[in-house]
Amino acid sequence: MRRRHFLGTSAALGGLGLLAACAPGSDGGGGDASDGGGGGPAAGEVETDIASLGDVTLTVWDQEVRGAQNDAIEALITAFQEKYPNVTVDRQSQSFDDLQQQTGLALSGNDVPDVLQVNNARGDMGAYVADQLLTDLTGYAEAYGWEDRFSGSVLAKMRYSADGVTFGEGALYGLAQTGEICGIYYSQKKLDALGLEAPTTWDELFALVDAATEAGEQPIMLGNLDQWPALHVFGPLQANFVPAEEIVTLGMGNAGADWTTEQNVAALTQLAEWGTSGAMGDSPNGLAYDDAWPLYTKGTGVLLIGGSWLAPDMEAVMGEDLRFMAPPPGVDGAVATTGGTGIPFSIPAAAENKDVAAAYIDFLTSDEAMQLIADNGGMPVNRTAELAPASGVNKDVYEAFDAVSTDGTLLPYLDYATPSFADTAGAALQEVIGGQTEPAAAADALQEDYAAFTEGS
Repeated sequence: MRRRHFLGTSAALGGLGLLAACAPGSDGGGGDASDGGGGGPAAGEVETDIASLGDVTLTVWDQEVRGAQNDAIEALITAFQEKYPNVTVDRQSQSFDDLQQQTGLALSGNDVPDVLQVNNARGDMGAYVADQLLTDLTGYAEAYGWEDRFSGSVLAKMRYSADGVTFGEGALYGLAQTGEICGIYYSQKKLDALGLEAPTTWDELFALVDAATEAGEQPIMLGNLDQWPALHVFGPLQANFVPAEEIVTLGMGNAGADWTTEQNVAALTQLAEWGTSGAMGDSPNGLAYDDAWPLYTKGTGVLLIGGSWLAPDMEAVMGEDLRFMAPPPGVDGAVATTGGTGIPFSIPAAAENKDVAAAYIDFLTSDEAMQLIADNGGMPVNRTAELAPASGVNKDVYEAFDAVSTDGTLLPYLDYATPSFADTAGAALQEVIGGQTEPAAAADALQEDYAAFTEGS
């Protein structure tokens, strides 16, 4: 579950490149990390006959500690060991925050795990790629057919150039099991009372907001005291004004785009209108995120624009009244909205058992694994529509994610862009919503952060 994407700074990890040169090489097959590099094997060099490798203890670090997550991983490990009796999985699970704190030192040390979940943001995966601490999985992807299994939009969230500068293109450095999407929750009862249907275009959505206001309803629920929730509202809205390819460039922090374009300012202007008109409540910036969605379940607001992870908790209160949809098609004519994946599984450059690690990652992301994840209440990143529940809000969520990830564009979380962009964008959007900053000035602030990073990369 991803609520805010805390990005560390590459500078904090700058010394890791020096330590990487001392990292031990791999003697478990599948590439050589003896020079500290993250180069992986070619597809023809990958050993997929894991039973032929003798007894292996595979050390795995993950953060799948919540109930359904833990249940799914434990079941998958049991099944993996049944398939490969010669492999014993030594799983070491810890919280996301604890894992992040351990990762940098572990990757540069002499006792690295074989499989490690690595946050795919620039300050984490990007920095480790630049310091050659992760294995390039391109050869494994070809050997196991991962590019056939995963959509390009999803795999882009785990690709970096070898120098860590370009995000979304280049080699593959991780693979994820689960998906996330930001979309539009709505109360079917409230729409029925207003005589409206779920919007199929952005013009219909804007008209719905106006109609709800005229009827005395709060159109949109938002709690933005924490600043980051507004990014999950603005990201989908931005796609109505800005081409998806440009948003991807901005969100990935890659050179070649500009926050100060007329289209981006228009998107910020629409957000400002919603904020200053009261469409998002009297004081959205004074309401905490975890206070806002419970108020929505109790009847405040017609729409809530937010992440798929809210669905189970809100459904527990609202039942069948709660619905979810992907945003209407964007300016490109296709659906584009903010989303991503769970934390990817990666292989350290100095891992001892790379081929077994790749087989483990393949198993965790197989079609059978997707079924098991769904059975345990998670949202699998693949086969999503096929495995959707028969009814309820999670059926809507699964189908929306499938539509966006296969036929549309899964836009990056905007705070991926630079190590400081979460703070820059959070503050700028909060001030736009509160009317303290004009949209054009906010665009200038966003551009300053983005340009400083991309021009200095």
